[in-house]
Amino acid sequence: MDHLARGVLVDSSQDRLKDPRAGSGTCIQPGIAMHRSDNPMNVPTQAAVIHAYHQRTQHHLDRYAAGPGTLDWDAQPDPFRHWTDTQTLALPRDVPYPDIAWNALPDTRPAAPLNVDSLSTLLRLSVGITAWKEYAGSRWALRANPSSGNLHPTETYVIAAGVQGVTHGLHHYHSRSHVLEQRAESSESPTPGLWLGFSSIHWREAWKYGERAFRYCQLDLGHVLAAVSYAAALLGWRVHLLRLDSSEVARHLGLDRTADFAGVEAEEPEVIVALDASASLPADLPADWLRFAGKPSLLDPHPLYQWPVIEEVAAATRGALLPAEAGLPQLTPLPSTSTRPASEVILKRRSAQAFDGRSVLPHAVFRRLLSCLLPGHSPVWDMWPHAPRVHPVLLVHRVEGVAPGLYALPRSDAAAAALRESCRAEFAWDAADPELPLFLLLQAAAAKTARTLSCHQDIASHSAVTLMLVAEFAAPIDANPAAYRHLHWETGMLGHVITLEAEAAGWRGTGIGCFFDDADHDVLGLADSRFQVLYHFAVGMPVDDPRLLTLDAYDE
Repeated sequence: MDHLARGVLVDSSQDRLKDPRAGSGTCIQPGIAMHRSDNPMNVPTQAAVIHAYHQRTQHHLDRYAAGPGTLDWDAQPDPFRHWTDTQTLALPRDVPYPDIAWNALPDTRPAAPLNVDSLSTLLRLSVGITAWKEYAGSRWALRANPSSGNLHPTETYVIAAGVQGVTHGLHHYHSRSHVLEQRAESSESPTPGLWLGFSSIHWREAWKYGERAFRYCQLDLGHVLAAVSYAAALLGWRVHLLRLDSSEVARHLGLDRTADFAGVEAEEPEVIVALDASASLPADLPADWLRFAGKPSLLDPHPLYQWPVIEEVAAATRGALLPAEAGLPQLTPLPSTSTRPASEVILKRRSAQAFDGRSVLPHAVFRRLLSCLLPGHSPVWDMWPHAPRVHPVLLVHRVEGVAPGLYALPRSDAAAAALRESCRAEFAWDAADPELPLFLLLQAAAAKTARTLSCHQDIASHSAVTLMLVAEFAAPIDANPAAYRHLHWETGMLGHVITLEAEAAGWRGTGIGCFFDDADHDVLGLADSRFQVLYHFAVGMPVDDPRLLTLDAYDE
């Protein structure tokens, strides 16, 4: 048995992730009226709803969180929403990508102008399709931002004002065709500006993952925000997260128009970001819209289940980001040796489906990757002006010059002290790097434990390193219930940094949303909700499937 198991049952016979079969959602069957089950959580506060949801949606060694009893892949919800009866603008398919090497980011060249070409580049490199895969008659799209199960619950809206070649107003981005669908016109003479707005369609994830889907939607949004920050950096732009309440986001994106969504899946308002192409602060959002147009497409005509708890936690977590924090540390990442064009890294990034289980990650690549997770001047952390609250714990398998075992990378001094206090008393906390806040907790073989904790998936043990992303949890949520979303966003951002840094170095990463929550906490010795694991991520040398045909993204 693996030395790190600590009471976690390691069953080497479990080679594949089992589908959850026991669910508590409302099943919709032909000829039976849909109904909403009574809410079993009669709780008085938003924070209590969130804590109850998080506990309820944990995976356990003997059972998974409530999910669908069956999946019909032929009936998967449409991964592409479009709006009918709108004016459309076909964005340029062939646009010049800035010729910037990965190791030159962030670049100091002049900002690109606000025009249709630069907007097209921004969308292609952040939320657009990067390739199609085909096998045995099935075809599916890959995008610049990874998603749980490749289900992509995040929808993108563009608010353009004075952007050359783009009509002033609100547009929906249809990534399938790389077009803008105009939803509304501006009611005023706009000050030039460009904004991206994001929403989540929970059913895309809930169709497969049941009640745990809300977590995955928020992790996905973190990946999207990080992807936007990298794409903007290539254009010489900065990204500003707007501190808007959920109702304000809904109003600006037209998501509060409930009649428009009658009979189709609703969209949950998430966040709006401003793209700053100058040294000044971004312009104010247009105040109002005229002449809304369009009807959103139906994604799933025959939904089989409902999961009322998702709407409950969504309602409990609506709110605004806290104000930006001053005086945050500005650490410079260790240099990268990758001279690959940054646009190529973004467009070629893939989520690994398997690792070879043999390759040893070079020490320089390992240290560079870890340094990029620390707060400082990088595209992602320049966008996120908040103290770090998510901290990697590493299960190291095969890293040059690093002993296998359990390590922690607290991203702040306060977190280092708090984690040390909360984790197992027998952990060593020995400094493991002369420059990075990397600490060896326990030297031991970690592969079997990583596999078991990650829902018995081989990819967690065949990697060179698997990371558990541990969030400061109870205190932020009790202070501001919307922090439940924001902690997942920060976690997804960390995952996106990992996947791009791995790709740039010739390796590959993959997110692992399925893990046994309490087993994670047992390994670490976390006895309460002061800290919670929100995500696993693995890095290794990929094994590609030669049977899969790769097709160009928009070569039609």
